[in-house]
Amino acid sequence: MTDNPVTTYTVTEDAERIDRVARDLYGSERGATTETLLTANRRLSGDKKNPAGDVAFGTILSVPAAPEAADETPVRPWE
Repeated sequence: MTDNPVTTYTVTEDAERIDRVARDLYGSERGATTETLLTANRRLSGDKKNPAGDVAFGTILSVPAAPEAADETPVRPWE
């Protein structure tokens, strides 16, 4: 059993993008939040009928706890 309960979220706009849903739910679309949603909702990724990645109105998504914050030290390859 996991310590991170999964909740659900119902998409309330037509053709909502998964990164925008991640931003609304987790406060950011970065830090693996979008990937976390896609992993929990595998049916959304790789859909050839939907190459833009839009999520239809009324779709119920599984929403796991936010991923742990990664070290987001900026990488400056020119230095």
